[in-house]
Amino acid sequence: MQTLLTIAIIIVCVLLILVVLVQNSKGGGISSNFSAANQIMGARRGTDFIEKATWTLAILLLVFSLLSSPKKAGLTDSSDETEGSITKAKASGAVMPAAQPVVPSAPAATTPTAN
Repeated sequence: MQTLLTIAIIIVCVLLILVVLVQNSKGGGISSNFSAANQIMGARRGTDFIEKATWTLAILLLVFSLLSSPKKAGLTDSSDETEGSITKAKASGAVMPAAQPVVPSAPAATTPTAN
């Protein structure tokens, strides 16, 4: 399921990039390419379609991103969560054993014996 959502997010991102690049920031966009035919063919609707496509793709990207976020099992404090966390164990008052420093042992000194 996670892989499917990741692929859908990538597709929506690419489509959103393309739709934004088609738009003209000064309001011309696709309808400016049909300058003389605006009244005849109704190319003015091109900007409406691109604006709706932009909003739809942006909302889809938001929904897919929220769906792909990892979910927590529960909001209650369970014993499983406190067992692995030293900070939570200290906060709850549990005594943690002190770490013992590792001291290398010195090799035993051998004295030569006379035979």
